[in-house]
Amino acid sequence: MLNYLVVPELFRHLPAAAFFTTKLADHDLALLARYAGVAEQSAYLPIQKHTDRVQIVEAAQAPVVADAVITHRTGLMIGVQTADCVPILLCDPKRRVAGAVHAGWRGTAAGILRKTIEQCVNHFFCNPSDLYMAVGPSICGDCYEVGPEVAEGVQQKTGRGDYLFERQGKFHVDLKRANRQQALAAGISADNIWISPECTYCLPGKYHSYRYAKGVAGRQYSFIALCD
Repeated sequence: MLNYLVVPELFRHLPAAAFFTTKLADHDLALLARYAGVAEQSAYLPIQKHTDRVQIVEAAQAPVVADAVITHRTGLMIGVQTADCVPILLCDPKRRVAGAVHAGWRGTAAGILRKTIEQCVNHFFCNPSDLYMAVGPSICGDCYEVGPEVAEGVQQKTGRGDYLFERQGKFHVDLKRANRQQALAAGISADNIWISPECTYCLPGKYHSYRYAKGVAGRQYSFIALCD
């Protein structure tokens, strides 16, 4: 499974199976479910539309439109799909809550990660300082050249930071860093954050990249399942 998955080191001691897939794991939910120790039919993926909607899932069900999912049920594998956008997995080992977030630039500009953290607090009484966060492979700032409307939208929600920079008169946004900054502002400890150094655009042989493929690309999965 080593070539199929990226497992955040920080999550290895938590009561959850958490991982990000590579191209080799394409759409093989049965394989991923076995790795997570759950039944194949327990996998849940929302219908992603670059919204700021956070869905609380209590059981495997028909998918609805959302770009973040939270659960406290064991044996339920929740996830998101990405191909340059930022996938984020969350776990509170004390309250036994798990989350999966799809944060493209629109989601980041809408503060979807902060809204997911707020739902963890309001619905499951989590303390943000107890949350662990893993940011999966996604496009890096060097490769992510954007227009001024994207730069402005992300900065309005995130504040100033080194995630936004100019190069040869063009704006670049590092969405991983932007979401890390939002997480810190929401109360997650820096020691509880793991970020993949890999860029999907730089590694098209290993990962799907929407920008590299010019709009015709598959997707990576990012899944988390709470364990008994």
